[in-house]
Amino acid sequence: MVRSMTGFGRAESVNENRKLTVELKSVNNRYLDFNIRMPRKFNSFEAAIRAFLKEEIGRGKVDVFISEEVYRNGSGALSVNTELAAQYLAAARKLGEELGLENTVTIQDLMNYPDILLLTETEIQEDELWEELSAVLKEAVRSFNAAREAEGGRLLADLGAKLAGMKENVAFIREHEAEIYENYRTRLLEKVKELIGDREVDETQFASAIVAYADKVCTDEETVRLASHIEQMLTELSAGGSIGRKLDFLTQEMNREANTILSKAGDLATSNVGISLKTDVEKIREQIQNIE
Repeated sequence: MVRSMTGFGRAESVNENRKLTVELKSVNNRYLDFNIRMPRKFNSFEAAIRAFLKEEIGRGKVDVFISEEVYRNGSGALSVNTELAAQYLAAARKLGEELGLENTVTIQDLMNYPDILLLTETEIQEDELWEELSAVLKEAVRSFNAAREAEGGRLLADLGAKLAGMKENVAFIREHEAEIYENYRTRLLEKVKELIGDREVDETQFASAIVAYADKVCTDEETVRLASHIEQMLTELSAGGSIGRKLDFLTQEMNREANTILSKAGDLATSNVGISLKTDVEKIREQIQNIE
C-alpha cells in the first residue's frame, strides 16, 4: 500500500476517571521526525510511544498531541485536615475571649478556611494508565494511516497514468529511431553537397562520417534505460511500503535520460515527445515528494 506523508488521525476514550485524546498530523519530511506534546504525567511513556510510532510510520514530520481531561468525581478523594481545623477554632475562641466577643464560628466557616478540605487525586497504577493510553494511541494511528493510505491511493492512480504516458512516448521514439537516423543522414548529405557544390561525394567517407556522428542522434541506449526505470518504478509502486526515497532516486535517473533524449532530438516530433517526457518526469518528482 502506497502512503502519503500527509495525514491526520484522532481517537479518544472516556471512562469514569478521565477522557484521553490523541491526535496525529504529519507533513512531508526527508526523514522521520516526531514532535510529541502531552501532560507531564505521561512523560515516562515517551520512549514507548516513539517505539510504537516508528513501527507504524516510515517517514514524515509527525506532530503528536495527547491530552487528558480528569473527572474529579471519579478520580479524586476528599479529606479533612482536622488538626488544622482545631487550630483555627482554638484561635477564634481565644480571639473572642480577648476581645469580649461571642464565638460564632460554625462548621461551614471552618470548611471555608484555607487547606481544611483537601482533594487528592486517586493514585493510578502506571501500567493501567499505559494500557488506557496505548489503546487510544493505536486507534489514532489506525485513523492516521487510513487517511494517508487514502491519499496514497490517489497519488498511485495519478503516477500510474503519468508513467503510462511516458511508456507511450518512449515507444514512439523507439519506433521512429530508424526514421530519425535517416532524416539526420539526409540532412547531413544535403549540407555536405551544399558545401562542396558540384563535386562528387565520396560515399565511403560520408558513411564513416555518419557513423562517427551517429551518437548525436542515436537514443536507443537512453530509451532502453528510461523504459527500465519506468518499469522499476511501477514495480515499486505495486509493492508499496516506505518507497519514497527509492522513487526519488529513480526520478533523478529518468530525468537524466529524458534530458539526453531531448538534446539528441533532430526533428520536431521527437523534440515534442522529449519535452513531454521531461514534463512528466517533473510532475512525477513533485508527487513523489508526498510519498512515505
